[in-house]
Amino acid sequence: MAFPVKTSLRLGSVSSVFGAYTPLNDFFLALGAAAFIVEAWAFIDAITRPGQAFVATGKKTKQLWLIILGVAAVVGLAGVVYKIGPTSILTVAAFVAAAIYLADVRPKVKGFRNGGGTSSGPYGPW
Repeated sequence: MAFPVKTSLRLGSVSSVFGAYTPLNDFFLALGAAAFIVEAWAFIDAITRPGQAFVATGKKTKQLWLIILGVAAVVGLAGVVYKIGPTSILTVAAFVAAAIYLADVRPKVKGFRNGGGTSSGPYGPW
């Protein structure tokens, strides 16, 4: 005579813990995807800016920023694909690099005019 196998889950078992946090995992995945979008945007924006603008505004070189933002975008993509989440130190560092570019470097480089010799002062033409 065979006894039936008991299949109920105990409180605190691994299966019930992972099932309880599914919405949180989905939230972190969406947050990681949003971070990747910001990193990709920063990388694409850096590609479109002229190289002289970076040096003229004192923000290192375009090549250095392309390397930093390219690595940040790859780390962000890996975080989304492998579901690492935005709480890993690498994904946080990648997002911070993109945020620094977008908040500090981009406004200065965006205002750079290629060609120089215009008759504009700080408050308009003169």
